[in-house]
Amino acid sequence: MVIKHVNLETVCGVTSKIPANPNPEFAFAGKSNVGKSSLINGLMNRKSLARTSSQPGKTQTINFYNINDEMYFVDLPGYGYTNAGKEVKAQWGKMVERYLRMSKQLKAVLLLIDIRHEPSANDRQMYDWIVSQGYEPVIIATKADKINRSQIPKHVKMIKEGLQTAADTAVIPYSALSKQGREEIYGLLERYLEAEK
Repeated sequence: MVIKHVNLETVCGVTSKIPANPNPEFAFAGKSNVGKSSLINGLMNRKSLARTSSQPGKTQTINFYNINDEMYFVDLPGYGYTNAGKEVKAQWGKMVERYLRMSKQLKAVLLLIDIRHEPSANDRQMYDWIVSQGYEPVIIATKADKINRSQIPKHVKMIKEGLQTAADTAVIPYSALSKQGREEIYGLLERYLEAEK
């Protein structure tokens, strides 16, 4: 997959209307500071188009990136940030729920989990919720460079067991540093795009 053209096209806040995009959408969900912006930037071959922040919980909008005029990457607000008030968390939840229910073009949800740790209660809740909306999430196990390569299969198993995924659920280890896993993710997106055609 060659990324030629990338554009942050739409930013949706709590009261914004979900755009009726013409092309397939792929949504990225994950806990605050799981490396979501780094993954999106890595896939887009851009250093800092998706906003990374030293303050977790900074992204409070849904950001739509137009990729090559053939698909959208949809950056959902990070969840599980402890310092966010209840009201803010409730707003994020409603916004994300509205998007998952209303998008006509959403093809897959990529759920990011830190490969080093067992999935948290928030991770499990998000996974179950995505499944309840009719999607089988693709799990991206981020920060794969932070553990020994030999440990990766064990940690992938830990994530699958922690989320109680279906046996055939894809879990792709990803490293923002080495870009390990990027080609696999591209391959997956291309299969969805081919199926659309």
